[in-house]
Amino acid sequence: MVSTRSIIMGCALLSTAALALPTPQDSSDSDCTITADDLTAIDPTTATCASTGDFTSECADAATAAPAISSAFQKYDITEPGAQAALIAIMLYESGSFKYNHNHFPAPGRPGQGTRNMQMAPFNEKYATALYGADKVAAAKAQGGEDAVLALVQGDDDSFGSAAWFLTTQCDASIKDGLASGTSAGWDAYLTSCVGTTHTADRDVSWTKAKEVLGA
Repeated sequence: MVSTRSIIMGCALLSTAALALPTPQDSSDSDCTITADDLTAIDPTTATCASTGDFTSECADAATAAPAISSAFQKYDITEPGAQAALIAIMLYESGSFKYNHNHFPAPGRPGQGTRNMQMAPFNEKYATALYGADKVAAAKAQGGEDAVLALVQGDDDSFGSAAWFLTTQCDASIKDGLASGTSAGWDAYLTSCVGTTHTADRDVSWTKAKEVLGA
């Protein structure tokens, strides 16, 4: 079922100063808003954080995730439904439907890997530096290593913003264009040439549903 929200997208253009601020913008100023209903239509398990086992504190339900994702799409100017669908899909896949904010598997997990798209530690260090500056990152790393750096970007806005940051700063511009097209080729290029993972059929499930719901 396609969401009733407008499928004619286009985030309000933000000033350079506004882009530099981590403060979420008013969602009424753009059509970037992702709703909790959108997310549960894509993946019904995001409706609740019940039965998440030992890592309940890391879980974010759809009501928590939706405004954080909307803020990220505004901040990083992710305007196209195809690109939005891809970022939501990769976050759902990598975080176990928003249940995890840190890599735990296989136990004990990989130090420093986390956020909702499960970025590796070197990227989280770049991301944290972009948000908080090199001095704060260096101090955290000196005190607690890679996990302390990860902790800097595990708040909801930062953690749900990392996929958009990665796409717009670590991928070639052609990758975003490919995602905007909504094609399998564009999705494949993003996964294999930018994220650096294998494109398997199970990754297509949330991507296909997200495109349907967002009208991509």
